[in-house]
Amino acid sequence: MEKLTGLIIKAVSGFYYVEAADCVYECKARGIFRKRGISPSVGDRVEITAVDGDKAQIEEVLPRKNYLIRPPLANLDRLFIVSSAREPSPNTLIIDKISAVAVSKDIEPVIIFTKSDLADTSELSNIYKSAGITCFEYSTKNEINKQEIISLFKDKISAFTGNTGVGKSSLLNSLFPGLCISTAEISRKLGRGRHTTRHSELYKVGGGYVADTPGFSTVDIERYELIKKDDIAGCFPEFDEYVNHCRFTGCSHTCEKGCAVIEAVNDGKISVSRHNSYKHMYDEVKNIPDWISKR
Repeated sequence: MEKLTGLIIKAVSGFYYVEAADCVYECKARGIFRKRGISPSVGDRVEITAVDGDKAQIEEVLPRKNYLIRPPLANLDRLFIVSSAREPSPNTLIIDKISAVAVSKDIEPVIIFTKSDLADTSELSNIYKSAGITCFEYSTKNEINKQEIISLFKDKISAFTGNTGVGKSSLLNSLFPGLCISTAEISRKLGRGRHTTRHSELYKVGGGYVADTPGFSTVDIERYELIKKDDIAGCFPEFDEYVNHCRFTGCSHTCEKGCAVIEAVNDGKISVSRHNSYKHMYDEVKNIPDWISKR
């Protein structure tokens, strides 16, 4: 039986679809993975054994460089964080939590404000650009910045995330019209979108791969992607030049006198909203034991 190395591009109901040697194989995973506590995920590089035609078995999951628990995605290079200018309005705490998780896992965060024809998000964009995070404003009606965004997909595995209703699927369809990903209208009664993506899947676009995923919410991040309190500051790139210049060792950068980060906030070098998000995240985990936050 022939052994091949490939990439899991879709996982549905216990079946894994692996792209290898210019074919897509429908695979089942060996039972030994359950004993090891390993669950193959979209984005995993795997070794498979061809069984019959396009049927195969996953023999080994190769080492991952990173992993998101929910939605389960492996080996991401970029995480596109999608927020809308209106309907729903931007939530900076959610954006900051997701971007911090990305940085903690060595995934580059990229922020896109959709529906930019409905409201001006330039001030928000400047906050993230000044923090060293790539940020774009985009509207499916005028497609400004389209080519710049598309260029970021080449040779990368990327994912799109954000709360429901912000236009992830519409954005992907606008960037790559051939995808035809299912979309849904905003629920006027609830003020939010309805889930339209039911499973994670990698699409080959722009010379790389992108996943359209079920949106994961703040609840998922808080439950599955906790960051240790002492590591949170390192997930805010604009803090880097200040964190080692505080008056006291072990400064939490939340309220201490002589904190260089707080001084930078007061001087307008770090945005108030970003620092508020940092303090919120710090307060959430400061009393959680390290063994829980490292799970």
